[in-house]
Parts: sequence; structure tokens; C-alpha cells
Amino acid sequence: MMSSSTVVRRLLRVSCSPSQLTVNRASVRTRRQYLLQAAASVTSESSSHLHTTAAMEQQHTVTLDNMNPLVKKMEYAVRGPLVIRATALEKELKGGAAKPFKEVTKANIGDAHAMGQKPITFIRQVIAVCLMPSLLDDPTISEDVKERARAVLNGCKGSSLGSYSDSAGIEVIRRHVAGYIEQRDGFPSNWENIILCAGASEGIRGLMKLLISVNGGPKPGVMIPIPQYPLYSATIAEFDLHQVGYYLDEDNHWGMDAKELKRALEESKKECQPKCLVVINPGNPTGQVLDKENIQEIIKFAYEEKLFLFADEVYQDNVYADGKKFHSFKSVMMEMGAPYDQIELASFMSCSKGYMGECGLRGGYAEVLNLDPEVKAMYLKSISAKLCPTTLGQAVMECVTNPPKPGEASYESFIAEKNGILSSLAVRAKMVADTFNSSPGIKCNAVQGAMYAFPQV
Repeated sequence: MMSSSTVVRRLLRVSCSPSQLTVNRASVRTRRQYLLQAAASVTSESSSHLHTTAAMEQQHTVTLDNMNPLVKKMEYAVRGPLVIRATALEKELKGGAAKPFKEVTKANIGDAHAMGQKPITFIRQVIAVCLMPSLLDDPTISEDVKERARAVLNGCKGSSLGSYSDSAGIEVIRRHVAGYIEQRDGFPSNWENIILCAGASEGIRGLMKLLISVNGGPKPGVMIPIPQYPLYSATIAEFDLHQVGYYLDEDNHWGMDAKELKRALEESKKECQPKCLVVINPGNPTGQVLDKENIQEIIKFAYEEKLFLFADEVYQDNVYADGKKFHSFKSVMMEMGAPYDQIELASFMSCSKGYMGECGLRGGYAEVLNLDPEVKAMYLKSISAKLCPTTLGQAVMECVTNPPKPGEASYESFIAEKNGILSSLAVRAKMVADTFNSSPGIKCNAVQGAMYAFPQV
């Protein structure tokens, strides 16, 4: 069970999404005390609920005692008991209950639209035309919007977004994703290595599933950063893998240290066989942006230890600090050349973050490099069992990776909306860190990227 201080720290994990930031310094201690009480009540309420329903469970075929123990073991703090408690508090406030606060701000997840960010007009127009093809005849809709919609619809069976796509996604969109990566990195990208998925999370889970071993012996180990995004610890538990935590260096802007990676790996060999290294860049929840030299160190480590490298790069558009630039793991790996360009690498991107914030539409991709051909065939077989990712999310990824170009009708409004959102996020990132650092007893590194601050209380 988490300590009270750990619970408070997780509650203070602040989203830099576009909402008005209000911090009453005089009430920090009062809120902290209330958070401690709220966190403590979560466990007691859950225990009481389990006790009162014990008799009912005896009537069920699947009970808490005989259900999959791996599902019981997994925890997903982003939507865990604290969020349930926050929802209950919201209902109490709406019912007129007196509290030492007037509203609950849920900063547990980077949901930009829920925090007031407006959708990108171009993306929503393309989606609208894809869903209502008769709009292709509407003279008020820009030709570049219609062009993207036609490309998507022509790639759909029956020219309808309601049809199943190929399991790896609509081919024309996969080709455009590859083109986007080529333009970003300056190195070729094979569209057949692009797997569209229902958000980056589904891509991560689908590839991590390949690590599961039923042959006995040590469990496969997955190295993840601490602090980390709970998707990884939850998935590791569900798949019965072994979590290997490596600590980020808070005093060095949450940077990664090859010596710490080596320490974590060697210590874990007593309990598992390390197979995978996860890196989140820009960092979630720590907000750092890795420089090229640091990425080179990580790639060398992955090569020397024969690790499958997962590069979670969903915040690649969210870089705010002066002098910082996003470097993809693929681009650095390719620049390094042989033998490092032969490591197994999966890079992930999503339409949920960046300037788009289209979390609920579930669009994303994975670019998978250097996978054993026979393993890749098994991977494609595995995703085919899910039929296909949502075609609506795929259409959003078409817009993300094939946006309006200079000279096209939608370009000026698109670039103004995009830059406006990113500039606003940068202001909020600085505001959050500065506010924490001006509060007694709280210390926070500058938010270099992503959408989060991770203060020390």
C-alpha cells in the first residue's frame, strides 16, 4: 500500500493542460491535510465494500477468489481509487456538502479537451467529411480538407469509415505516417513497419505481449523509469512479467544515467531475464526532454544488453524549454550506424497529446524496426484477432501526419491554432513550476516538455 506522502505526491502530479491555474498558497497545508484524509478513506471504503458483497459473490461463477490473479494484481493509478474518491467528492459538492474547497480539479491524466482546450478545426473537418461523405459536395469546405477525406475514404472498403480496415490499419494512412517520419528524421521509413493502433497504449500492450514466456525459468523483465506512467506497471502485472525499475535523476532534471540502468539490470537478474527497456521522452510524469548524447548512451546500453527498446514519444510536439529539442530514438540510432542501427526498436506516437488532444478518438501508431521476421508474423497474427483499430482514430492520424501545407487553404488557420495551443501550454508549464517553487516545502524541476510537473513535497 502507498504511504500517505506518496499519495499526496501523486495527487500533486499536475497537468499543464489549458485550464486556468489557481493556487492559494495559504491553503496548501489545508489541502494537503485533506488529501491525506481522502487517501486514507479510499482503502477503508474499499474494504467495507468487499465485506458487504462477500455473500453475493458466493452466487457467482467467477469470484474474487477464483478470478485471474493477474488482473487483481494490476494497478492503474491514473484511474484508480484516488480518482474514484475525487468523483465522489465532486458529487458531494454538487449535492451541497460543505468542504474546504469549492471544486475538484482532476489532474490525474493528460486530457486536454476535458480541461478546456478547443479541437483543431482542420482535424474535426476532415473527420466530419469522412463520417458524412456528402459533405464532399459542400462548397464551403476547403479543398485540402476534402483531399484528406477522399484519401481516407478511398482506402476504406466500400468507401465507408464504418467498414473494417486491415488489422495494421488503412494502407494510405500508414504510407503517410511513414512519410511524416522520414521528413521528421531524415531517414527512410518503410510503411510496412507502421502499425496503426487505438492509441499508443494499445500499441505498447500489443508489443509487450510478445515478451510473455510460458517455458518456465526466469520471468521476462521490463525496465521502466521511476517515476513512471502507470500503464507500464499495470501491463507488466497483467502479463505476468517482472518490473525492473530504474530511477531517473531528479537533481539532473530527471535525466537518465547509464550507470543506474546497469545497476537496475544487474540486480534484477536474480529474479528475471531482462528483455525490454522502456524510455518515455519527453517524460511522463517528470517533464524532461532527453538530449542526443543521453539517447546515444541509452541506445548503446540497449545494444550491449540485447534489449528490445520501447520509445514512448507521444509528447514529441510538447517541448517548451529554451535550447531543448526533441530527438527521436530512431533518428539517433540511424545516425549512430552499425551495429546500433540493428537493435529492436518500437517507437510510439498518439493523437491524444501534442497540440491535438484527441484522447477519446483513440488514434496512434507504432513503428517497429528490426523485429525477427517470424516474430513479426506472429505479432501481425495477434493484432488480427482484434480485427482493426478504430477507423475514426486512424483518420485523425492522417491529419496529424499529413497536415495542411503552406499554400493550402487551411494552412494559416491550422498553424495559428497549433502554435497558439503549444504556446499556451509552455506558459502554463512555467507557471506551474514557478508556483510550486514559491510555495513553502515544495520543490519542482522546470517542466521542459510533456504536460506534467512532478514536485517534491
